[in-house]
Parts: sequence; C-alpha cells; structure tokens
Amino acid sequence: MKNLRFLGLPLLLSMFMMLTSAAWAQEKGIKKINEATVVLKDFSKMKETIPHQLLEEYEGIVIIPKLINAGFGIGGKRGQGLAMVKLPDGKWSDPVFITLTGGSIGFQIGVQSVDMVLVFHHKGVLTEVKDGDFTIGGDISAAAGPVGRSSTASTDYKLEAEVYSYSRSKGLFAGISINGSNLAINKSANADFYGADADSGEIFNRATSTNAAIAKLKATLESFK
Repeated sequence: MKNLRFLGLPLLLSMFMMLTSAAWAQEKGIKKINEATVVLKDFSKMKETIPHQLLEEYEGIVIIPKLINAGFGIGGKRGQGLAMVKLPDGKWSDPVFITLTGGSIGFQIGVQSVDMVLVFHHKGVLTEVKDGDFTIGGDISAAAGPVGRSSTASTDYKLEAEVYSYSRSKGLFAGISINGSNLAINKSANADFYGADADSGEIFNRATSTNAAIAKLKATLESFK
C-alpha cells in the first residue's frame, strides 16, 4: 500500500504541473488579447486615427502590442500579436496568434517599443499563410496608412495598398518601415490557447469562441470609429 502511495505521488505531481502549465498558457493568451484590445482603444482616442471606412472595406487586421524596434548599426524588430479576418457575414473571426520579426541595415541606435496595427485589403493574404509565413515587402508591400476620424476621412485615398501600417509610440504615430519583415503563424501559442490540434486556417474561418477577452476585442474592433 505504501508503495502504491509512493508511486501515485509523482503521477499527481505530473498532473498538477500539466494543469498549471495549461492554465498559465491560457492566461498568457488572454493577456495578449487584452493588450490588443487596449491598443485599439488607444488608437481610437487619437486625434488622427485609422479611418473607419478603411476598416469597413478591408478584410484583415493584425495587432501587435509592444513591438520592439531596436538597433545599433543593424536594426531588428520582434513582436507577438494576433490576426483576424472578416467572415462572409461581416463578423470578425477568432484571433490567430502571430509573430513578426525583421531587420534593417543603416545608422540607427536605441530601443523603441511601439504598438502596431496592420490592415489587410484581402483576407486571403492571411488565411493562406496557414502554418507558414510570408515577407512583407517581398510577397506583399506595406504602405503608411491614411489617417482620419470620420467614415469619409479617407475618400481622397484610392485605398489600393494591400497592407496599410500604423505604429504608435508614446501616444504619437511613429514612422517605422516593416518592409522586409516576416509575419508567421505562432503555432505553439495557438496550440496552447486553442488546443493541440488548433489549425490557423480553421480559426480564421470561425467566430465561435465564447472567451470573454475575445468578445471584448471583437466589440472594440466593431465599434472602432
């Protein structure tokens, strides 16, 4: 009997560690979703913000809180965020966790943390990535996005760019080039949050999550004006 109890202790400890790890992974995902919601709210409070018309006409969005932009001669960028696309009924999909990395060469020094939003013209650019990646500026190009508050603020723009980028640092728009950066599906983060069999293509095609943080994120995006 003592031997059975002794053998059971490691098993219980292992189960406890697995449950704790799963809970931690969920909390990590929820934290990132909440950070993305804050980014959208902060953008909406700015005098010149992302035009509502752009979000109405474009089909995908990537939100990267606290993107690190660092350099000392050779620069680098790295950030983790999430991507969403519009479904046929106009609703936003559940978020897919992504990672953006990039580098640049030129005179630069220092470290900067920025909140970044990328707005995609066609959702296929994101949904077809699946579990791979693509290069911004190579596979597709990104341009600095138009700004305005009303739904008609961007009527002077043709809105033909595949990706419009917006970056904000210390309450102000920051001009940061992301051409040459790599956008990849964060498979481990998606598996931790949605389950081991999570597939980015399936997540992009649904809006079934009942998670409160995701619901708040979608409501913030849909009310972005």
